[in-house]
Amino acid sequence: MIRTRPVAVYLLVAAVGIAAFLYPFWLPDLARSSHAHTTDAPIWAAVVGGLVVAVVTLEVRRGTMNGATVALLGVLSAASGLLRLVDLPGNNAGIFFLVVLAAAAFGPRFGLLLGLTAMAVSAVITGGIGPWLPFQMLALGAMGAGAGALGRVTARLPLRAEVVALAAFGWAWGFLYGAVMNLWSWPFLTGTGPTQWRPGLGFGPTLAHYWSYYVATSFAWDAAGALFNALLILATGAALLPRLRRYAHRLDPVVELV
Repeated sequence: MIRTRPVAVYLLVAAVGIAAFLYPFWLPDLARSSHAHTTDAPIWAAVVGGLVVAVVTLEVRRGTMNGATVALLGVLSAASGLLRLVDLPGNNAGIFFLVVLAAAAFGPRFGLLLGLTAMAVSAVITGGIGPWLPFQMLALGAMGAGAGALGRVTARLPLRAEVVALAAFGWAWGFLYGAVMNLWSWPFLTGTGPTQWRPGLGFGPTLAHYWSYYVATSFAWDAAGALFNALLILATGAALLPRLRRYAHRLDPVVELV
C-alpha cells in the first residue's frame, strides 16, 4: 500500500492539471464568474502546492527520496529559477533546458516535481506571481515528466544522438508550452470572432478557433522560444547530461523516481 501512494498522488497532480486548464470548457457558467482565474487561481495554487508537499513526504517515508535527493531537487529548482532571468526570446527558454536535461537524467517523477518547483521559485525571483502561476507550474511539470519519460528511452542512445533527441523534445515543447498556457485565459475572452471561444461551439470549431487565435497571437513568439530551447540543449547537453546521470547513479538505490 505504501508503494502505491506516491503514484496515486502523481496521478492526482495530472488530474488536477487537466481540470485546471479545461474546466472553463466543461463548466462555462462557473468559469465566467471567475474572471480569468482571478478568484480560483489561489485555490489551484494551494492544491498544487499541497500535492507537491504530499508527494515529497510520501517519497521520503517510502525511502525513495532522502535528504540528498530533496536537497538536489531544491538546488536544481533554484538554478532553473535563476536561469529564467536570462533574457532570451520566447517562452522561458532559460528555465526550460535545465528542466529537460535534469528530468531526462533523473526520471519522469523527479522531472514533474522539478518542473513544478522550478517555476514556483522562478516566480518568486522574478516577481512573476499572479493568477497564471499555478498554470505555469502545471505546464512545466508536464514538460519535466515528459522529458523524464523520454530520458528512459534515449539513455540507450549514444550521447550525441540523445542530446539531439532531447533538443527536438525541447523544440516541440517550445510550441506546446505556449499552446497549453494560452488555455488559462483564452476561454475568458469575449466576442464572437473567428479566434474566440463561446459555449456551445463544438469540439471541431473550438479547435479551429483556437488554432486561429494561436497563430495570430503566439506562434511567432513560441517559435523563437522553441529555437532557443533546442539550441541551449544542444550547447549544454553533452556536458551536463552525463554529470547529472552520474549523480543520479550515486544516489541509487535511494532514487527510484521512475
